[in-house]
Amino acid sequence: MNCKHILISLAATTLIFSLAGCGKDDYPKIEQGRVIAFNKEAKEVVLLHDSAMDAKNPVYDVLPPAVFKLPVDPAETGAEPTPGQRLKLDVDKKIVVIFDNSTQKIVELPITVVDLQQPIDKDHPLVFDKQANKAKKFPVVDRDKKTITIYSGRQKMLCTFSVPDQYLDYPESTWDAGDEVRLTYRVPGQSLRFMNITKTNIYKK
Repeated sequence: MNCKHILISLAATTLIFSLAGCGKDDYPKIEQGRVIAFNKEAKEVVLLHDSAMDAKNPVYDVLPPAVFKLPVDPAETGAEPTPGQRLKLDVDKKIVVIFDNSTQKIVELPITVVDLQQPIDKDHPLVFDKQANKAKKFPVVDRDKKTITIYSGRQKMLCTFSVPDQYLDYPESTWDAGDEVRLTYRVPGQSLRFMNITKTNIYKK
């Protein structure tokens, strides 16, 4: 089953069971959120639920994080997720929101914006290497200048900012946005179908 079929299955599963007259406990539930950790060996994802369910303005704020095993059937599994702990970057309010692995809490940090460029599409030379035909690597942590540079495709934004010194030694994944995923499940912790929204082109045949 390819990613497009997984998406269709995820969208249709609840409808099919509800039309069949099944009770709430009989048909699969849907979970969607951002992956903050992924154990490839254990095939286990940890995600923060998107309470807004709004693609343009997601809100990842539900604690504790949800932990799910990938589907037993590989055909029901989309692309493996890339984790990241950056939940929000708001240059107007001058904050970055992260999931702090050390405290297992959501933390709002003040930032100082050093450079901001908008709009920056995904194929812009600043973020895409045309000669190599691949996206440039972000985030970029410059510990000498005490800055972090991130690119947000959703916000079409390339931003360099500084954070309080004690956070500069945090792993680079702290400043990266993890993949958005959607899954269905009956038993909490065990997904039936899993789709990586970030890495899925639903229009690709």
